[in-house]
Amino acid sequence: MSLPPPTPRTRAVITGASSGIGEALAESLARRGHALVLVARREGRLKALAEKLSESCRVEVEVRARDLADRGERAELAAELAERDVSVLCNNAGFATYGLLSALDPAREREQLELNATAVQDLTLAVLPGMLERKAGGILITGSTAGNQPSPRNATYAASKAFANTFAESLHAELKGTGVGCTLLAPGPVRTEFTAVADAPGVDKLVPGPLWVTAERAAELAVEGLAQNKRRVVPGAFAKVQTLGGLYGPRGLAGPILRTVYKKVK
Repeated sequence: MSLPPPTPRTRAVITGASSGIGEALAESLARRGHALVLVARREGRLKALAEKLSESCRVEVEVRARDLADRGERAELAAELAERDVSVLCNNAGFATYGLLSALDPAREREQLELNATAVQDLTLAVLPGMLERKAGGILITGSTAGNQPSPRNATYAASKAFANTFAESLHAELKGTGVGCTLLAPGPVRTEFTAVADAPGVDKLVPGPLWVTAERAAELAVEGLAQNKRRVVPGAFAKVQTLGGLYGPRGLAGPILRTVYKKVK
């Protein structure tokens, strides 16, 4: 079991907690009695969520307004977490860009890699020694079905999520028998603010409405999977099909298909 019971001293840390899956993860863990540390850039939203959860679930909720794509702000948070009893870490923050790589903003692409990949590693390294010493802890990493295959016009996102996917599953195997677990959440289409942040509203039209999963459903399955120390959680039938195609289908075929599909995004 990789979801330690809540205690007054321990904290569950959720990054990207101001909306979407991160917000839903915070709600799911609060309902289970976990005190929280909510991390995201938008302090106003974090404070509103903290107030709601502290009142409805009677748990202590702390707010850390941090831009985890910024190395200085990330290092500050990592140093704090290394000194605290973190029982659960949900590495959930991330964003995507769409378009020809040569036409995208290089600074934004670097930010994407810092947030989707480097921040995942940095925060995991910060809390893991303490978890191993206590022989208890759970790490949830939000990857993506996009990390299972090449994605032209979505290159940095797919590559960063390939790191997240592989990092999580590698750590899952590495931690066997330690009392600490790591679970990968690899969603497909989830109804969040994701496409609005990516400035790619066309993505919503690529998949029929019934095939989308709610953030609440994805989060609940993720927390249940973490509690059971599952290696990978893939919410929704469409995401499962995407996973099978990405992992076992011809990669030479996936590239041209996705290149055609993502041409329709903008």
